[in-house]
Amino acid sequence: MVEILSFHPNLNEQFSTYSPWVLKQMSFKTSHAITYDVERVIQPIYTGGHVALDQDGRILATCLGEDALLTDLRTGQFLARIEGDGEILTTLSITPTALYLITCSRSLSMRIYALQLSEDGSRLIYPTLIKTLKPHTTPVITTAIDKTGTLVATGGADGVIKIWDIKAAYLTHTFRGHAGVISALHFFQPTKSRLGPELISKRKRKESQELNHLEGEANGDTKSTLFRLASGSEDGKIRIWDLEKRKSISTLDSHVSVVRSLDFSVEESTLVSASRDKTAILWDARSWKVKKVFPVLEGLESVGFLETGTLIYTGGENGRLRIWETQSGREITQEQDVGNEGDGIVHVLQNANLEVLLCIHADQTLILHSTSPVSNITPGATIEPLPTLRRISGTHDEIIDLAYVAPERTLLALATNSEDIRLVSLNSEGTVQSSTADSNYFGADVALLRGHKDIIICLDVDWSGCWLATGAKDNTARLWRIDHATSTYKCVTTFTGHAESLGAISLSCTPPPIGSAAYTDPLSHAPSFLLTGSQDRTIKRWDISKSRSSKSEKKSPRAMYTRKAHEKDINAISTNHNSNLFASASQDRTVKIWSAEEGEVQGVLRGHRRGVWSVKFAPRDTPTITGDNGPASSSRGLILTGSGDKTVKIWSLTDYSCLRTLEGHTNSVLKVLWIPVRPSNDSEAASAPKRNTIQIVSAGGDGLVKVWDASAGEVSCTLDNHTDRVWALTVNPESNTLVSGGGDSTVTFWKDTTSLTLAATAAASTAQVEQEQLLQNYVHRGNYREAITLALQLNHPARLLALLQKVVDTQPPEEGSLSGLKAVDEVLAGLADEQLLVLLGRVRDWNTNVRTAVVAQRVLGVIVRLYPAARLAALKGRGWKEVLEGLKAYTERHYRRVEELVDESYIVEYTLREMEEVSHVGEQVDGRGGDIIMV
Repeated sequence: MVEILSFHPNLNEQFSTYSPWVLKQMSFKTSHAITYDVERVIQPIYTGGHVALDQDGRILATCLGEDALLTDLRTGQFLARIEGDGEILTTLSITPTALYLITCSRSLSMRIYALQLSEDGSRLIYPTLIKTLKPHTTPVITTAIDKTGTLVATGGADGVIKIWDIKAAYLTHTFRGHAGVISALHFFQPTKSRLGPELISKRKRKESQELNHLEGEANGDTKSTLFRLASGSEDGKIRIWDLEKRKSISTLDSHVSVVRSLDFSVEESTLVSASRDKTAILWDARSWKVKKVFPVLEGLESVGFLETGTLIYTGGENGRLRIWETQSGREITQEQDVGNEGDGIVHVLQNANLEVLLCIHADQTLILHSTSPVSNITPGATIEPLPTLRRISGTHDEIIDLAYVAPERTLLALATNSEDIRLVSLNSEGTVQSSTADSNYFGADVALLRGHKDIIICLDVDWSGCWLATGAKDNTARLWRIDHATSTYKCVTTFTGHAESLGAISLSCTPPPIGSAAYTDPLSHAPSFLLTGSQDRTIKRWDISKSRSSKSEKKSPRAMYTRKAHEKDINAISTNHNSNLFASASQDRTVKIWSAEEGEVQGVLRGHRRGVWSVKFAPRDTPTITGDNGPASSSRGLILTGSGDKTVKIWSLTDYSCLRTLEGHTNSVLKVLWIPVRPSNDSEAASAPKRNTIQIVSAGGDGLVKVWDASAGEVSCTLDNHTDRVWALTVNPESNTLVSGGGDSTVTFWKDTTSLTLAATAAASTAQVEQEQLLQNYVHRGNYREAITLALQLNHPARLLALLQKVVDTQPPEEGSLSGLKAVDEVLAGLADEQLLVLLGRVRDWNTNVRTAVVAQRVLGVIVRLYPAARLAALKGRGWKEVLEGLKAYTERHYRRVEELVDESYIVEYTLREMEEVSHVGEQVDGRGGDIIMV
């Protein structure tokens, strides 16, 4: 059609002869591929190590393995990721004004970065590496920055302390004296007016000019301020260093274990230290004697002053943030329960401007506590533990299972290889009042469901999203009531009876009739029953209504029935849409179909060669699938299984036969599910043709998520955003958004972009047809200038070659033209670098063929003459080196062939000349009548 129209004598330049139907048909020649794109990602922000916060409480700097991550503490927004040197970071610090970041790693290097805020309104931060130093001969263990942000102190495992100018990146002080690893550093500035007369008389020496240069401008009156550094080490000793005299002025020796934290109060002229010897000590800066010892009775990791030095806080191995009076030594917070190993506090950051304490726990959890309750406390009074403002999960560890919860599906429940369930907000329009507010941004922690005593393995949610069931290694199952409107999340029933850990759980999923009380108020109407499967190879059915009533009578709920189901561990249970059947998948390579009411086996699915990890019934109104033996009956439905044999199978519930086997994963298939068939709305129907394909999704140990066309039995697309096995998979029933979670602590949200992709493809196809037609019009009219430009833009090498061949063959060529036409010379002279590189690549390809080498050499000659050598040498792009090598090799071959032809032409010329002489002699002989003898 294009060829006929392009040479029509009455063709209009603006495609008036094209009918809309023709353009539409051409635009839909591409296949209707299913596409998913990453919409959102919840990733780890902290995996252990040091944490730093700027003075505004906005920028949070954390260690993420070998990289450093900057995050907005208010919104959770990613600000910057600073790649490391390949080794794990040992410590990091950020200046109070967030102008510089200092990182140290196990490679013995220290890097200083300048941080610049973006100017485009995105609030991103662009780090620039200023200097890379090697501060110590051993790894740097701890760092500290003074309040002006001009000096940074580093303490190494070699017991040496060094002080550096941050901006100029040079060494200012070196202190030696500790016998072990430096474990704590703190800059402080006591005033002379608060020191005793004896100490004042000892400080009449002239102040250091170097230190005045570093600190004087930021602190104003330096004559009344002294500059000190306190350091603690693993030998239990604390040393006070005078930065002006460059020596130690006191050694404090009372701790018997490693000193972990130091802080100073200018108002009280007191230093506080915390140690793992389970004590905190106050030191008088006038005499450097012990003022008070606090027997905290837990190994301490952090300590600091509150309320101008009248209170101190402590945090340690028991995971309790405690407040103490400095005068009486009394703890003013009420007694708290001792936390487990993961609850231990490893560091506490104080922000006086926001009145918060940021506690970093051993399980990579960050918790913001408000200090407002201690502002107006009366002497002798006690207060409750400091209230929690926000909880931030640094990493979700290995995500074993997940599910949408809440009626609007605005929360995501995560089973994260722990005994707690984490509820995460999916609100993309959450507002943030301040850094201390209970922010409801996307990915923010909403609640923590505590109750299980061991790792949670599985979870399931009912049709409304208001009821969540969990099964754990503590041999119990729990039912949780999710009331997001009132932020109430509580366990209503605990099911005990299995002898081993639970590996599968399922709630009845049949929605009640529309308009009924259970439909309008699902929070007051729990699901009818619960099914659990365990490693003890049994399945139990629990009546939830009876269990809740028995709980009110203080009786343990009992199972309605218990069935010995399989010969090996039970991995998954699924209930069909009518809740009259359920399926159990086991490591014994079989799947059994049961009646939910009686608990009797209805059928067995055999065919997998390894254990079956996942099973899922097809949703209501799923279209019929045609298998190898014909179409399956839609009366009883379909079921989907995924196995350790790397296959996905679709089964008919009519005769329990396998309809299709889908192969494509390179590792075990760990999770499978059906994507509900949603009716297309008007906008979707207008942008793309309606699709009636049945889609299923599988997740595997290879870290891939695959979307399949169940009708065709082929992979529609493969989704790759995980670096470890994908354990968890779910789908939003409203938007068909896929959510995958894996062992890499990453939760990925996949958006169905099929309609958008089809619309974009259709638009691109239409535009391409129009441009191709325009190119044909230019060629037909002999408008080589526009034709060559468009051919380069469309990347049509064959048509470009034909155009240039016509130009080269133009007879006679225009006077003064290099190519044959001056218009073409102008086009070739005005190419951008990218277009020039593309054209040289085409010339290289044409130059390899003898039939097209003439055109290639002509174009190459034109380019060499039109462009200076510096412009050609400055070209940068993919394959530029290969292009040059190809041009050189084949051009030399052509020149060698030409030289050989020239040499052979001499022989031909000599032969012709000799033949002419012989012919001339013959004419003379013939005139005399003689004979001719040829030798």
